[in-house]
Amino acid sequence: MPQRLHLVFGGELVDPQHSEFRDIDDIHIVGMFPDYETAYNAWKAEAQRTVDNAHMRYFIAHIHRLRDEEAEASPTEELGK
Repeated sequence: MPQRLHLVFGGELVDPQHSEFRDIDDIHIVGMFPDYETAYNAWKAEAQRTVDNAHMRYFIAHIHRLRDEEAEASPTEELGK
């Protein structure tokens, strides 16, 4: 079974309705996790810790879904654009 890595990260957003970070130099990298459940638990802990700041958001990035730019064809496509 292939390894499915997940990155949990977050920071303060310019506008809570969008996903643009106020300062990318200040992004908090929570860590890399070997499965979604572990990543979700880390995400939830950080989200709850910062619940009083409406501009603070944490995300889970599915690293295993990233596109291999060297390959002629990738099993997944870039998300969102």
